[in-house]
Amino acid sequence: MSDIGSVAEIEAWAKREGAEIIHMELQSQFRCNGSDGYPAWLDHVLEIQETANYDMEGIDYDIRICATPDEVRKIVIEKNQAPNHARLLAGYCWNWLKEGKNNSDVHDIKIGDFEMSWNLGNTATYAIDDTSVNEAGCIHTSQGLEFDYVGVIIGEDMRYEDGKIVTDFTKRARTDQSVKGMKKLYRENPKKALELADEIIKNTYRTLMTRGMKGCYVYCVDQALGNYLKEQIRLGKDNGRRM
Repeated sequence: MSDIGSVAEIEAWAKREGAEIIHMELQSQFRCNGSDGYPAWLDHVLEIQETANYDMEGIDYDIRICATPDEVRKIVIEKNQAPNHARLLAGYCWNWLKEGKNNSDVHDIKIGDFEMSWNLGNTATYAIDDTSVNEAGCIHTSQGLEFDYVGVIIGEDMRYEDGKIVTDFTKRARTDQSVKGMKKLYRENPKKALELADEIIKNTYRTLMTRGMKGCYVYCVDQALGNYLKEQIRLGKDNGRRM
């Protein structure tokens, strides 16, 4: 909530300092197998913005929706046979327990029989430590990093209801600083709070789901969301077979 890097903010300071303002558009990128289509597809299915990439047709990227978080973890461990090529990431919906910050036997994330620790006190080396494949990273420890493959657990802060993506900031962990102050803002200005929370939560998952260069394997706590994402992937494959 404290981020200030909006276009309007940058323009305001540029004008104040008499600086020239130049608008540029990123035309290509090397993330996600060099595919501009996959991030655009994510923008479309997560309802961040409408794009022409409404399906996965022609997109060379391995994305799968898994039935359980254990399935995601199994794939990530298999992909990590080449050391440090895969990591498991999760939405910040589980508290980062202070007493277990440096103890992998303390499991912060619990979903049924599935249990896992957030990455320990090794935030700076999470991407390269051999044991990090057994820990879950969050938005704060994975943004700006890239791996060959990622597993992503989408928590209760994003679900699918009545034909649309719904976000819920009350499901975020109390230790998540990115939504600190949201409840106060909601009391003062509910509309603004919900719009800001929606942007933060959707961008969180967009970031997590684009950390993998070659593939992304997803489990959704909300089954309806998992079914929706699986259907969006299937539509693209069906279109490809008809070509």
